Amino acid sequence: MPSPTTPSPARGLAAAEAYARRIESDLVGNILPFWLKHAIDPKRECFHGSVGPDLKPDPSALRGALLTSRILWTYSAAYRRYRTSEYLRMADFAYLDLLSHFHDSRHGGFFWSLRPDGTVLQDRKQTYGQAFAIYALSEYHAASGRPEPLEIAIEVHHLLERHARDPVLGGYLEALGRDWKPITDMRLSAGDMNVPKSQNTLLHVMEAYACLLRVWPDADLERSQIDLLRVMVDHVLQGDTGHLGLFFSNDWKPQSDQISYGHDIEAAWLLTEAANGVNHAPLRERICSIAVRIAEVTLAEGIDTDGAVMNQGGPQGLTNTGKDWWPQAEAVTGFLNAYEIGRHPRHLEAAFRSWDFIETRLIDRTHGEWIRSVDRAGRPAGDMAKISFWKCPYHNGRTGLEAVARLRRLASTT
Repeated sequence: MPSPTTPSPARGLAAAEAYARRIESDLVGNILPFWLKHAIDPKRECFHGSVGPDLKPDPSALRGALLTSRILWTYSAAYRRYRTSEYLRMADFAYLDLLSHFHDSRHGGFFWSLRPDGTVLQDRKQTYGQAFAIYALSEYHAASGRPEPLEIAIEVHHLLERHARDPVLGGYLEALGRDWKPITDMRLSAGDMNVPKSQNTLLHVMEAYACLLRVWPDADLERSQIDLLRVMVDHVLQGDTGHLGLFFSNDWKPQSDQISYGHDIEAAWLLTEAANGVNHAPLRERICSIAVRIAEVTLAEGIDTDGAVMNQGGPQGLTNTGKDWWPQAEAVTGFLNAYEIGRHPRHLEAAFRSWDFIETRLIDRTHGEWIRSVDRAGRPAGDMAKISFWKCPYHNGRTGLEAVARLRRLASTT
């Protein structure tokens, strides 16, 4: 295995199948078994809100719909790939948890969080959370064949279009109240700005709509997706910098000059996937060019000498040199996507080096799953929870599915 501090020699397409096997081995031998074994709370018939690095659940932790939705998507997608009955049972469990504990039967949509006793803590309709519900329910419909998940996904889509979409300036508002009325504090988390629109929320509405379109090719949904893609490239993308802005006013004035390299490289491939799902060739071509540009800038500015994505930067350079688990996962797919578009060997090599770093520094050989974050030197840092409100199997599980499929397509061309 290459040293985490020494650039690897270019390996080319001949290595694609070997990397596919390594990534798939982690997915089916580590990530998916870990969540099957440690995520379920059998007493409460739900998922643990938090499991520490010692694998002990924290019964006092609040629970979020986001974690349940992401588990539902992951195991639905894994079942579609492998047809393993355990994966479908996990998806069934997640679907029941999402509907029985988080669904708002009165106003529609899904609550954001619950107290440990199962009562509602935050009843707000966070657009980000509704997007992940649509994403998960659409994938679960495709995996299970059940019509009800699709019906609910469509219902939530209509609620977002009716209440969260800005019909004049474009995009979607961050959050609304339980009854879909405006609220003053729309922050996604304590670390986010209180602004009406954000790149992170818009990115995942786009991702959710792409998944919904695959199972429900509706003309109005496609038009909404095209409008959102235009918002992403005309307002969220910051000129020719190759970066996406993070926070915006209603009329798209940037409210921060910070750069999230993980969101940039994730957006590069999600934009491509979304554009490929609509009937708009000029927009697809434009977005393919943008995706390569984002990968180039991320490679030049955000990748450390060990191949890892650093967390954040700004106009004056790096501002957070930590290396969280999810940007590393997204970099593998993001750079593969750029290689598939432009066939520049440096992008394929960047994807390989991202995986080398993951294997060397993030995969937990003792307790399973991945370490949440390491510092610039590769030492575990910060919150080490294995399962939490935000620590989920979605990023690394999706990389296991997405990167393996792309690498095998590439390997078949050699």
